[in-house]
Amino acid sequence: MLLALFSSFPDSGCAGGPPATTAPVFGYRVVASFPHDPAAFTQGLVVVDGQLFEGTGNYGASTLRRVDLATGRVERETRLAPELFGEGIAQWHGWLVQLTWREGLGLIRDRDSLETRETFRYQGEGWGLTQDGRHWIMSDGTAELRFLDPESRRVVRRLTVRDGARSIRFLNELEYIAGEVWANVWHQDYLVRIDPDSGAVTGYLDLSGLYPESERPSREAVLNGIAHDAATDRLYVTGKYWPRLYQIEVVPR
Repeated sequence: MLLALFSSFPDSGCAGGPPATTAPVFGYRVVASFPHDPAAFTQGLVVVDGQLFEGTGNYGASTLRRVDLATGRVERETRLAPELFGEGIAQWHGWLVQLTWREGLGLIRDRDSLETRETFRYQGEGWGLTQDGRHWIMSDGTAELRFLDPESRRVVRRLTVRDGARSIRFLNELEYIAGEVWANVWHQDYLVRIDPDSGAVTGYLDLSGLYPESERPSREAVLNGIAHDAATDRLYVTGKYWPRLYQIEVVPR
């Protein structure tokens, strides 16, 4: 989200590790790192058939792009209209679905050309997006996940994410991995693993130190971007304005 918006969330805190919890907390090992466009305000990340796609934000600068993973080179890009703020992306049956922040507009795009083929409307803000093979799963910056029917594009279920009695707010970019929803938490250096049936937090992935705060170019250069290649079981993460994209392995902490 925009820096100006941060002031409206005074208790969201600065980047750091997971909160006190009884849920398992995992660490990471960097397997490889790759160049990443340091001007990209990363909002969504997905790997489809070994190909990396990225959605970026900011008014007048939002894009959907196909990126060469090894070099970070943008192979193809389409820009959103200047009045649209791009958000999360997900793949769906050969298409790419992209949300917008406050405009209530979803874009369904051709995976090859990146051209918009359809649009749909939704209520409230759009932040992160993923899918479980049956539903589109959407975050809006609160502790709630919305499950949409891909045919009607209507919300069919709402789920509050909780760690015990505490709700986990500011859920942002999402990825569906091995039966769980993984989520960035805005302005935090950890991922939350979520049971999509109950909303219970099943664990945290502490990514503190992956890109130290002292080296980041701005307050908004936060962790944001999860992509899982199911065919190879490779996990990638990056952030807004980060110069690197990392392949990581989850390890006990």
